[in-house]
Amino acid sequence: MLKRLLSHDMPRSTWLAWMLAAVLLGLAFAPFLFPGVKALSVAAKILVFIVLVASFDLLLGYTGIVSFAHTMFFGIGAYGVAMSSNHWGATWTSLGLGIAIALMLTLVLALLIGLFSLRVRAIFFAMITLAVAAAFQTLASQLSEWTGGEDGLSFKLPALLLPSTEFSDTPFWGVNLDGRLLCYYLLFAAALLQFLMLLRIVNSPFGRVLQAIRENEFRAEAIGYRVVVYRTLSSVLSALFACMAGVMLALWLRYNGPDTSLSFEIMMDVLLIVVIGGMGTIYGSAIGAVLFLWAQSYLQDLLRWASEAVSAWPVLAALLSPDRWLLWLGLLFVLSVYYFPTGIVGRLRVKALR
Repeated sequence: MLKRLLSHDMPRSTWLAWMLAAVLLGLAFAPFLFPGVKALSVAAKILVFIVLVASFDLLLGYTGIVSFAHTMFFGIGAYGVAMSSNHWGATWTSLGLGIAIALMLTLVLALLIGLFSLRVRAIFFAMITLAVAAAFQTLASQLSEWTGGEDGLSFKLPALLLPSTEFSDTPFWGVNLDGRLLCYYLLFAAALLQFLMLLRIVNSPFGRVLQAIRENEFRAEAIGYRVVVYRTLSSVLSALFACMAGVMLALWLRYNGPDTSLSFEIMMDVLLIVVIGGMGTIYGSAIGAVLFLWAQSYLQDLLRWASEAVSAWPVLAALLSPDRWLLWLGLLFVLSVYYFPTGIVGRLRVKALR
């Protein structure tokens, strides 16, 4: 049963299996294990990034396509929910329409970019997607009447998903049973379902062809596969999953703006997580997202504690200052790449074969 659920793509490493189980259980019970607004927000962001990174891994890790337009589709999903809820009201109908319109727009744009750009060499395709993403971010900033411009859009969700909606007067394990908790588990179910769908895609005959194209495009073409068609389909599927990740982010934040979903920094974070977790694994998106976002969210607090602990040594205390958290995050990334050149998942799988 488990093999079928995971599309026969088992972890193939005891350590990896335990890590994935810990991630699954940790996210499933996060509201009860890690109480607090910040902890729950970090857990929700991890769920969003697991989908976003896994969708990008389908493009980069399995097909060998480098695209910088991934956050554009991420932003389209977020803006679809924000704009529809803001203009048509906080109803389930407007929410559904916003998601449907965002997915349709994503489908059309991904198809156009794929058909017109995937025939060129990889570096030129990357440059084209970067230009398109930059143009879309500028457009989102300037169409303030619809998108809110640089200020973004705040919007309301259906009452069932609001924190003010309480399902019980008595807390369960110290946690209020309210709309915020329901929204989190809606995100959890959506992330788990999409993760399993992506696993199924990459382990299907279609996914095997994508890997063949990644390894040797000319050989795949010679065998008889329409490389452009497969690469375009991969690009479209990846974009649709990224769009849904944007929908998840907007549902949780109840706000969206250019810096929230269209920032180039998000694209860099996605690339880092893919490298840390391991390209071409899907599982790497879960491991990498947890490690990276946990470090990004709590490294400053850890450094603050360490700096206070060594306050008797001024030089060391200054080096461990919370203001230098980016330095330490960069150092951790360099070390992870040095010791795990194929990513954490790749390294664990290779080690398990020895």
